[in-house]
Amino acid sequence: MRIDVLGVGFDNLTMTEAVSRGAALLEEPGCHYVVTPNPEIVEVCRENPAAMRAVNGADLVLPDGIGVIKGAAMLGTPLKEKTPGIEFAAGLMGKMAERGRSLYLLGAKPGVADLAAERLQKQYPGLKIAGTHDGYFKEDAPVVEAIRESGADCVFVCLGAPKQELWMARNGPATGAHLLCGLGGSLDVFAGTVERAPKFWSDHGLEWFYRLCKEPKRIGRMMKLPLFLVHVRQEKGKRK
Repeated sequence: MRIDVLGVGFDNLTMTEAVSRGAALLEEPGCHYVVTPNPEIVEVCRENPAAMRAVNGADLVLPDGIGVIKGAAMLGTPLKEKTPGIEFAAGLMGKMAERGRSLYLLGAKPGVADLAAERLQKQYPGLKIAGTHDGYFKEDAPVVEAIRESGADCVFVCLGAPKQELWMARNGPATGAHLLCGLGGSLDVFAGTVERAPKFWSDHGLEWFYRLCKEPKRIGRMMKLPLFLVHVRQEKGKRK
């Protein structure tokens, strides 16, 4: 039973439960995909029906960020905890390393995925890196073919929202992978080219503010958060 936050249905799981579910999907036949919407992506979905379908069509929908948690609580349907995509990915790679599973990295600027691959290989010794591809491509077909030929069990799709969600919904089965995860800017963090907010900031729900201080150009995207909270209040009024 998913928890509805402005039309997006979130799975109500702790991080441990989410990682276990992701690892289980990796072992199941067929192709599955995971999305990690934050308030900005929820707002995109409200304006873009195709994005909404792609997000709600995922096998696992995880709340990335404190905004979604606050929104769900305001609507009287609390979620257990925030499950940031980057932490979910770290937990999943730990499980994959134990089982000797392979991972394909897709997205970011040229060279970033290769750098991330090097670092992840050291961090998770049992993890196999099947291949990498940057996010600057015009046609899906050659990328899909490269993933299929690599034999990857899992693909981290880091193309930004809603591009990555639409890409996974459209191309997932053709990649031959069992699991695809939409993870936004995670490759930059894994590569060490972008720093994650220190623990204090994320513990206090201020990761967004830390990122804004570091990258003032994000202000346009960040304005989606107050808009999201306005829409949550409106929805709360309707539900009464």
